[in-house]
Amino acid sequence: MSTAIGFFKRVLTAINPPASQPSLDSKPLKFGILGAAAIAPSALILPVRSHPEAVVYAVAARDASRAAAYAKKHGIPKAYGGPTGYQELLDDPEIDVIYNPLPNGLHYEWTIKALQAGKHVLLEKPAADTAEETRKMFDLAEKKDLVLLEAFHYRFHPAIQRVKAIIDSGELGAIKHISTALAIPAGGFKSGDIRFNHSLGGGALMDMGCYTLNCIRYLSSSEPISVISAEHTLHTSDVDRRTISTFALPNNATASLMCDLGVPLSYGIIPSMPQIGATVTCEGGVIEIYNFVLPTIYHSIKVTTKLAAGKGSTKRVEKVYTFEEGKMIGKGEAWWTTYRYQLEAFVDRVKGRTPQTWVDRDDSIANMHWIEEVYAKVLSSSYLPL
Repeated sequence: MSTAIGFFKRVLTAINPPASQPSLDSKPLKFGILGAAAIAPSALILPVRSHPEAVVYAVAARDASRAAAYAKKHGIPKAYGGPTGYQELLDDPEIDVIYNPLPNGLHYEWTIKALQAGKHVLLEKPAADTAEETRKMFDLAEKKDLVLLEAFHYRFHPAIQRVKAIIDSGELGAIKHISTALAIPAGGFKSGDIRFNHSLGGGALMDMGCYTLNCIRYLSSSEPISVISAEHTLHTSDVDRRTISTFALPNNATASLMCDLGVPLSYGIIPSMPQIGATVTCEGGVIEIYNFVLPTIYHSIKVTTKLAAGKGSTKRVEKVYTFEEGKMIGKGEAWWTTYRYQLEAFVDRVKGRTPQTWVDRDDSIANMHWIEEVYAKVLSSSYLPL
């Protein structure tokens, strides 16, 4: 599916997926969406369309008219609005699962309330504002025997799993350094965007950096030993627009991340290219993945292997849209987005089946812990770049 025809077929099917018939053997899970969020169509509404065991049943918004308009636009049967709209959604006995894409600073409050209402929760990343909040959410989910998943959707796609499989195979030897980057040019987010609101859990590290940090931890199969350095470029006095950080990893390896919510225009007019990649340098070569976050649109996995005795290197490029291509076990079609793969795993887990991939509580807690450690490192520094 790497040809131009394959590209168009894959992308067009991803944005207009075939509708599935409801399962006759398994009652479909009814999802309720907290907030009329812009991410919900790609993250849940479209993926649900092709899943026979899932439906989007209701949406809630603070503004009743907005909730009604959102429900009409996306064919959602029920809408709750006004000051009590969120709680009414949680209290609806028909709803099995809550999808929580609210601003980061509201994740903890409304996930706890959803769990208390007896609902499973698909929670947008980052899980919460702190590791302790994340731990409390998972403690409650386990106490009530409910499924809680932090939606690191990229982890469910075969592309990033293929990268990890190459690393884990030992083909390139031990890891020496991992670098990850996620950045977009200035203007992608307006100044008043919630990502720049400290009270709502904003900041580059929280929004984009949680991906780059998670990717380092995933590909290295380890936790950092320490934060070596960390710097912010600030948007306002309390919100980072850009963060760079370096880490010490086990076995004398290192890692670095960069995230930026608005890379300045060159010469004031020329936008930069988005940066969405990871590079793993090993003793015997290098593996690079471009666009690990949205690989269904396009991605590439470049593997450079050093030859013995200074005889140069060999190079190959892989593109993996299904588990069959990566010679791994799992469900999927080439047009499945990361979110569709994630939905498959989530439904499997709720239905008592074993998902192909999972992000467990310890993983989510650890990711928030290291985000906090990066912020702490910046605050401990005497130099805070503006």
